[in-house]
Amino acid sequence: MIIKTINHAIMITSFVFVMMLIIEYINIQTKGLWQTSLQKNRWKQYIVAALLGILPGCLGAFTSVALFSHGIFSFGAVVATMIATSGDEAFVMFAMIPKTAVLLHIFLFFISILAAWLTDYFFKKESGIKKFELHDEELCHCFPKGEIFRQLKNLTLQRGVLILLIGLLILTLISGNLGPQVWNWKRTTFLMINLISLFIVTTVPEHFLEKHLWEHVVKKHVPHIFMWTFGALLAMNLVTAHMDIKNFIADSPWMVLVIAGILGLIPESGPHLIFVTLYTQGVVSFPILLASSIVQDGHGMLPMLAESRTHFVKIKLINLAVGLLAGAAGILIMKI
Repeated sequence: MIIKTINHAIMITSFVFVMMLIIEYINIQTKGLWQTSLQKNRWKQYIVAALLGILPGCLGAFTSVALFSHGIFSFGAVVATMIATSGDEAFVMFAMIPKTAVLLHIFLFFISILAAWLTDYFFKKESGIKKFELHDEELCHCFPKGEIFRQLKNLTLQRGVLILLIGLLILTLISGNLGPQVWNWKRTTFLMINLISLFIVTTVPEHFLEKHLWEHVVKKHVPHIFMWTFGALLAMNLVTAHMDIKNFIADSPWMVLVIAGILGLIPESGPHLIFVTLYTQGVVSFPILLASSIVQDGHGMLPMLAESRTHFVKIKLINLAVGLLAGAAGILIMKI
């Protein structure tokens, strides 16, 4: 269990790390133009956030947290992603109940956008954890053709460590020791973003590497993300290993709805599979599956747990409220 948990924590942390690295690189290269475009248009944020959420797996959710931590996404936009995402369960649903899965994700998309608008309306003071501070003197010539070979010849400790770490991540991904065991779009995406990050750390000038990548991303974010992710995963594995959650499900749809909402608060993919399985067996209705999908977000919120416990709790409670309301409305409609 410990080895499996460490492996999972490394996978999540490494993805968040390279995504933050790439975001930092793109933002400095464009002088924040794309950031400004999203920041000035909340509805564009909501749509992008919802699209990230309905992507199967947790990659979109991790990306949304990274954008929020850099002040690019609003608080409501992150809520949209976490409502729209179903984590790894989306793969199972598209395999077992494809028509229902498509319908479910359409509901999730529109509910998440509405929830995002309402969240930003009622939580106007919430903002990203850290915003980029761009100045004219920070203009980065991030591909200095005449300096790249010299930089590699006179390799600094920071650049050497980053190249080594990303190189090891690439090797473990190719060998199947990290991430998905089969070659699918998820494993291919992991590999591609790691290759992009390797190119970045190999070519950027020393100032950018030390100030933006090493000091900001590596030293400040990576240790916290890994420790909180590892701790949360280990705690959830211990709980689910000693508890048969299915025994808690009663016949009453209202009780099942509450249980689905509570289990959705767990930052883990496993518990939600219970409701997917029960739905395929005709034990629970579509509103229960919808409520469970709204509240749960797979591992998507673990990086947020590392960044801000306050935002983590607020987002989970908002998702719980939305999930219970949507589920209750669905149950009442079915009884009419």
